[in-house]
Amino acid sequence: MLALLLAGALACPATGLSVAVLGSGGPIAEGRAGPAYVVLVNGRPRLLVDAGPGALLRLGEAGIPPETLDAIAISHLHVDHAGDLPAILKSANFADPPARLALFGPDGRGLFPGLAQHMASLLEARSGAFRYLSDWLAGPQPRLVITEVASGDSDSGHETLLIDRPDYRLSALAVHHGVVPALAFVVRSGGQTAVLAGDQSEFSDGFDKALAGSRPGLLVMHHAIPEGPGQPRGLHRPPSAIGQAAAGLGAGRLVLSHNMKRALDRQAEGLAAIRQAYAGAVSIAHDGGCYPASKPE
Repeated sequence: MLALLLAGALACPATGLSVAVLGSGGPIAEGRAGPAYVVLVNGRPRLLVDAGPGALLRLGEAGIPPETLDAIAISHLHVDHAGDLPAILKSANFADPPARLALFGPDGRGLFPGLAQHMASLLEARSGAFRYLSDWLAGPQPRLVITEVASGDSDSGHETLLIDRPDYRLSALAVHHGVVPALAFVVRSGGQTAVLAGDQSEFSDGFDKALAGSRPGLLVMHHAIPEGPGQPRGLHRPPSAIGQAAAGLGAGRLVLSHNMKRALDRQAEGLAAIRQAYAGAVSIAHDGGCYPASKPE
């Protein structure tokens, strides 16, 4: 397979759609960066999906200046998925000419502000925590263009189109992650599809319904809990439900990310539970891995 080697860290195909895993861990310091993914189209990095702690370091290791991306898409505003956003914007501030980025994420509900309010709390000129970076939001044409996606009805299965370019399309749909407003993202390019499912529970009926039988070449799902009682099933899918989702979508390849020790310690049991429903290729993601959206042979 032809490959593009990015600064010695990521070996990704030079053609087609692929997803590079910058961070494959969770919120606990267990030796992996927090969730972060780069979507590449024909070998070119186009999107950053999630920006967990360590994402900026991994971007640097891969030789990807954040200002060269089209957009950043945040699945939800837990710190392990969005904690590196200010650092990434600071890095992009060194670009000449000044960088301009699109930023996508959920609207607000309950304890969680919407993406626009979240960014204002960080960058607003008078009261933001990092107000010295307020130029990203300043003026009638801010350099950070924020779009919120409705997240309240995770049963609807409605896809919101966010980017429509000749070589790829990005859309989002609401998923169930307890009380947390949360999104999954779908990227389509040249007849290939990659689904980045984000943090979601087994109650994400709209996700299953909207993508049923869509046969994505690549499905990235989060492997945060093992099977059995005592796990936060209202926040995350256990392995059996991951397998059911992968089978329902008809995914060509399943990549397990957001790997937490509690799940990895019972990896054999979890893979067996996945196999009860899903017979396709399964990979445990690692930081620096790259996975094509082409169907496995």
